[in-house]
Amino acid sequence: MDFSRFNIAVVIPAYRAEDEIQAVLAGIPKFIRHIIVVDDASPDASAARVRAAAEQDARIHLICHEKNQGVGGAMVTGFKKALELGIEIVIKLDSDGQMDPQYIPSLVAPLIHGDADYAKGNRFRNFDSLRQMPFIRRVGNLGLSFLTKAATGYWNVFDPTNGYFAIRADVLAQLPFEKIDKGYFFETSMLARLYLLEARVQDVTIPARYRGEISSLSIRRVLFEFPYKLTHTLVKRIIVKYFFYDFSMMAIYLLTGIPLLLFGLIFGSIKWIQYARIGIAAPTGTVILPTLSVILAIQILLSAIEIDLHAAPNKAISKALV
Repeated sequence: MDFSRFNIAVVIPAYRAEDEIQAVLAGIPKFIRHIIVVDDASPDASAARVRAAAEQDARIHLICHEKNQGVGGAMVTGFKKALELGIEIVIKLDSDGQMDPQYIPSLVAPLIHGDADYAKGNRFRNFDSLRQMPFIRRVGNLGLSFLTKAATGYWNVFDPTNGYFAIRADVLAQLPFEKIDKGYFFETSMLARLYLLEARVQDVTIPARYRGEISSLSIRRVLFEFPYKLTHTLVKRIIVKYFFYDFSMMAIYLLTGIPLLLFGLIFGSIKWIQYARIGIAAPTGTVILPTLSVILAIQILLSAIEIDLHAAPNKAISKALV
């Protein structure tokens, strides 16, 4: 396929990337029409290295933030610039060299053919690459991926936190940029917004390149910041999707199952403590009532989960470019 027919841009958020940024820029395919680099107030010589590269490559646009805004903030700046340039497809490429530009055709192909609105890398389908991933990252990414699938509703994709992605510009223009997370929760907040648009997301097998660098995603952030944001994303998605957009059996199951579960747990706990204090066995009815409530609630909520599993968008909302 002649990819040069399409107006495609790469957006690169750059922070402390002076050692890698020029190699990353040099590896971007020639069919990419615009390369937008957003220097996120990097304290090193990243911007100077990009300016030097721009003298040899007219496709490069450098935007400098006066204050650090995080990867999400840098990407939003890049998105806005891409839309101003009339781009058809936007690709996110990190500045650390982990994302191999040779896989860009694989990312954009589903978007060109109208098979997907958003294509993202999946590091877990390439076992040779997976073995190179540091063990802590492997375990952390697996756990975080499952929680992200539940929060965003995209149960049909894996490695949802992968930051190597491409998106159709007509879909990107529908996203509320002011509500996209500015930090490392950026990719997850993007997926959550895409779900509400009913955009189709497709996995593309892309191995990551690890060269011994230390991840900038701290354990503290994963343990304390992400659980709150994931829970908030899940609750908001469920309310908007199943109560505002469409009041379906999912809503009935939730309105029935959650109160039953809470009643069974709270009533059962109170009675267990009460009878344990006085040292006598609880009456049969007192035991059966909360037990049946919990069992029934679990069955109802499992039915709700099954509905949600099959509710992931499976049809692209954007048309093919060919």
